[in-house]
Amino acid sequence: MHRRPTPLIAGTTLVFLLLSSCSSPTPFPTVTPARPTETPVQPTATPVSTATPTSIPAPERAAYTISAVMDYLAKTVAVDQTVVYPNHSGLPLTDLVMAVVPNFWPGGFTLNNLSVDGTPITSYALEAQRLAFALPNTFHPETTITIALQYSLVLPLIQATDPGLSRPRIYGYSPRQVNLTNWYPFVVPRIDDQWVLHDPWAYGEHLVYDAADFTVNLRQADPSIAPVVAASGAPSQNGEWMTYTLTAGRTFAISASTEFLTVSTQVGHVTVTSYYLQPLYEGAATAALNASAQAIQIFSQRFGPYPHVTLAVVMGDFNDGMEFSALYFHSAGLYNLYDGTLNNLVVSVAAHETAHQWWFEQVANDQALQPWLDEALAAYSEHIFYEVASPSSIQQWWWIYRVDLYNPQGWVDIPVYAGEGFQPYTNAVYFRGAHFLDELRGRIGDDTFFGFLQGYVKQEYGKIATADDFFQLLRLHTTVDVSDLQRGYFQNVY
Repeated sequence: MHRRPTPLIAGTTLVFLLLSSCSSPTPFPTVTPARPTETPVQPTATPVSTATPTSIPAPERAAYTISAVMDYLAKTVAVDQTVVYPNHSGLPLTDLVMAVVPNFWPGGFTLNNLSVDGTPITSYALEAQRLAFALPNTFHPETTITIALQYSLVLPLIQATDPGLSRPRIYGYSPRQVNLTNWYPFVVPRIDDQWVLHDPWAYGEHLVYDAADFTVNLRQADPSIAPVVAASGAPSQNGEWMTYTLTAGRTFAISASTEFLTVSTQVGHVTVTSYYLQPLYEGAATAALNASAQAIQIFSQRFGPYPHVTLAVVMGDFNDGMEFSALYFHSAGLYNLYDGTLNNLVVSVAAHETAHQWWFEQVANDQALQPWLDEALAAYSEHIFYEVASPSSIQQWWWIYRVDLYNPQGWVDIPVYAGEGFQPYTNAVYFRGAHFLDELRGRIGDDTFFGFLQGYVKQEYGKIATADDFFQLLRLHTTVDVSDLQRGYFQNVY
């Protein structure tokens, strides 16, 4: 995510992004294609297996198969979902916790059926975003279980919030758009023998995601209503269903609109598509498209390959931006201010959000407790983007306008809960974080710096990294003393 206040412009009060009972389908089996290719899964008439755990080696990641019937006009979704979940905790488990974010809205989530390996689960606790239940049998390490759910969603209206205090809510619908973000129940990470599900906060992110494989089948309840759909996965038409597949993703997002227009480009094996809401935004949408396409090239060289075969750049019908797997939202407010130059928030935020496909997607972190691990790196990735796209912009515009305008202060490694407000939080985590990374790069040199970042992606790919992981790997890449930088920017010792 990247949100940033800008000076008020006459006639505006915008504060802008930094850079925050239908028939059920037959379930489809999940396959895991080789990285980075994502091959759409073909439908079969074979139901998903609900066999009990066996001695077959557990897969590397959980596999989510989701079949969703969207009623675009009624703003509802009916869902059948299975999760083949492996136990890699090293311990036998007797319970499970899933995040159910739509349950935050009264009447927004109705759970109709829940089972594990074919055994109905009738006793469970569903409070706020937390669904917890005991397992019918002990879940042994390196085996799998299959969780099956049927539920319905009633989408909330996306309402404006005070941009100085709280981020807009992306999940739900606006007059021109339906957004499914964090819309399905997912098993939260198990770390240090604890299920990790933090409380939400007014700004920043609170969810933590394991990597998983996704097969998402989508159709409209009324076939005559055919919105254009942007999604995290690669699409394939399967009769009345559109099937999307995503390998090793953190979260699967969908945005649909009957008003979407699109412009696309190809970067090697990656199709980048920009979705926008009116013809007058074509210039800004194309600029965001081109920036993301160029960022994929630059970051693939600097950090490692882009992991997916598509990237959707979605104009949000709100003033906020947010990263998801192979998809990000871009602010309508910034599109309104696009001036045709590279020294523009449309371009810099596009680079920032694209960078999250490395820092969040390939290498995840605890976004509530250690948000700097993705946000500082995504912020500094803007600098790396401009070094190629527009070198003179770094000193003439980027540092001055994007980073130092608010005289950033504070510890880089604060959790979202200690930010003492939106601006102090972003000043510390994003902007001071960018300064730390720039000083670190200057201290150890470009070759070591980028070798370290490439090693970090390789070592932590598909994992949830910590600050300890970051600094331990850094010490393996250089003997240069950076302890003074750590003391100057971080409140904790790593």
